[in-house]
Amino acid sequence: MSGQRLGYIRVSSLDQNTQRQLDNIQVARMFTDKASGKDTKRPQLEELLRFARDGDTVLVHSMDRLARNLDDLRSVVQKLTGKGVRIEFVKENLVFTGEDSPLANLKLSVMGAFAEFERALIGERQREGIALAKKRGAYRGRKKALTAEQAAELARRAVAGEPKAALAREYGISRETVYQYIRHLAQ
Repeated sequence: MSGQRLGYIRVSSLDQNTQRQLDNIQVARMFTDKASGKDTKRPQLEELLRFARDGDTVLVHSMDRLARNLDDLRSVVQKLTGKGVRIEFVKENLVFTGEDSPLANLKLSVMGAFAEFERALIGERQREGIALAKKRGAYRGRKKALTAEQAAELARRAVAGEPKAALAREYGISRETVYQYIRHLAQ
């Protein structure tokens, strides 16, 4: 194989450690995302997909680091192998080249389905935990992005016609959050 060895690492939050995923594996370039795996809209994954060339090998710790649902996993694997890129999943000890056997494709589907199932279970447990905490009165929800004074000022300026996108940037919130504050204060 004449190409480069490229690594891809993903952790879900900024404070998680990326070191253990491809520890002691030599690569020419590492692509690291600190983002949810719920979809493939991740800056470093997108950069990897643009950067990888025919003959390269992409090393990923495990399938669930690349994608959390079967459709996304298949799509990313097909995009890479379609360019002549080899993908190695270290933990599962699986390799995909685009010229894979029916058994290799079955393994990809089964392992990908388990990653998707695991994500669904995590979400279900989280919802159950929140519901129980609400019953106990222990769940307060997410901390508000703006103080009451900031929210009132934001709503006043939005009603006066200032662009919602500009307000969102200024206050460091999303446009949807701007609209939520406006709706909440209008009630």
